[in-house]
Amino acid sequence: MAVTVRELERIRREGLKALKDKLGVEGMIKFIQMYSDGKGDYTKEKYENNKELTIEDFENYIAGDN
Repeated sequence: MAVTVRELERIRREGLKALKDKLGVEGMIKFIQMYSDGKGDYTKEKYENNKELTIEDFENYIAGDN
């Protein structure tokens, strides 16, 4: 059975609406998170770039000088 992209999008929208209607926004988010395949290694990555940022770093970032 061939399913079009438009049909898949309709199914996705209706599915999210059904979850939200039944579980509420928070419940919907928690349900989706249970089935989400996280990427990377958070425990390792959170310590890899732990340099303290300065106000100058932030100002440069905002200015686009990153």
